[in-house]
Amino acid sequence: MNLDSIRDEALRMAEPQFKQFEPIALHNTKKVLEAFKECQLSDYHFNGSSGYGYNDSGREKLDEVFAHVFKAEKALVRAHFVSGTHALATTLIALLGSGKQGKEFVYAVGAPYDTMQSVIGVPHPVRNSLVERGFIYKEVPLKDNTYDLDGIAEAVTENTRVVVIQRSRGYSTREPLSVTDIEKICKVVKAKNPETICFVDNCYGEFTEMSEPLEHGADIMAGSLIKNAGGGIAPTGGYVAGKESLVEDVAYELTAPGLGDHMGSYSPGYRLFFQGLFLAPHVVLQALKGAVYTAAVGTLLGYEVFPKVDSPRFDLIQAINLHNADEMEQFCRGMQAYSPVDAHVRPVPGDMPGYTDQIIMAGGTFVQGSSIELSADGPVRPPYTIFMQGGLVFEHSMLGILGAAEEILANRKAE
Repeated sequence: MNLDSIRDEALRMAEPQFKQFEPIALHNTKKVLEAFKECQLSDYHFNGSSGYGYNDSGREKLDEVFAHVFKAEKALVRAHFVSGTHALATTLIALLGSGKQGKEFVYAVGAPYDTMQSVIGVPHPVRNSLVERGFIYKEVPLKDNTYDLDGIAEAVTENTRVVVIQRSRGYSTREPLSVTDIEKICKVVKAKNPETICFVDNCYGEFTEMSEPLEHGADIMAGSLIKNAGGGIAPTGGYVAGKESLVEDVAYELTAPGLGDHMGSYSPGYRLFFQGLFLAPHVVLQALKGAVYTAAVGTLLGYEVFPKVDSPRFDLIQAINLHNADEMEQFCRGMQAYSPVDAHVRPVPGDMPGYTDQIIMAGGTFVQGSSIELSADGPVRPPYTIFMQGGLVFEHSMLGILGAAEEILANRKAE
């Protein structure tokens, strides 16, 4: 097939799925608007603060709005989280505390992604990691490439303080979790030990369904503001939401015992965080359309893709198994050429903090590292999988994946 026929046929394959996403975006947009109204958001909440940030009404209102949207008792939304991993690590460290309430923590759905492996200290020792601090890490292997409820029940003991449920696939081939999946896992955990905390890594999952993990048995969740919840315009940050006492513990870990969420200034102001949340349901819709279209193009090029074109979607990530490292570079080179930023740059594999293997990445984003904006990356190792995510507007996603296809087809002809 030539590029024109791939473009048209992929769109024909993807369009039935597009219609399934639109009611979800409408529902979630209404949910955000209701939160703004209920919390009485006004333009003076956009103002920044300085110094200690005492009585920062914008910061306090942002926490209130996020709690309302995600049906949480309390939320902690901060530009001071440098990444999603930082928000997740801060939460996990806070929940484990001194270890008096249990020194074990369990990852319920296979291995976590690379940066969280560094936080934990597996499979390689990492300075100041949780394992080095004396906590006991357990990991429930996947069964038939999905979660194993019996294995999870067996892993939870009276000494298990936290079970971490990673919603997204990360750098793996398993399917992401729906809120129904999360509810099943939480029920199994609570049946074994009602005191164990169910903590959801919600990265890439926000607004992909009509409800969120806290409505399905999770005690606390965390995510990134340069992914779904920031709508593509939040400049940095992360969030934590859940039960009040648990979120307070996280606030003490982020700042200091006794200070908690009462301090923390942000002088640029909060408009982009509120506006990003407002845009988030629609932007997630655009990104989901881009993911389905990418699956269709990958299929037409003869690659294994997951999820498949017609599979349910519970995160933004679309994975494509390429044939070798050269094709990973070709894919990223073609996509980078259609980036709004650094389109002239040639992606090459390189070392990144927190990752064992070299990473190849296409990511000409307005916000550095943003993965709600169109980007593609993957560790350069078999099976040579590229993970594509994001896309603020579907038209850009379409052009980006076709650029990647064009580069691969050109190299096939040259061979």
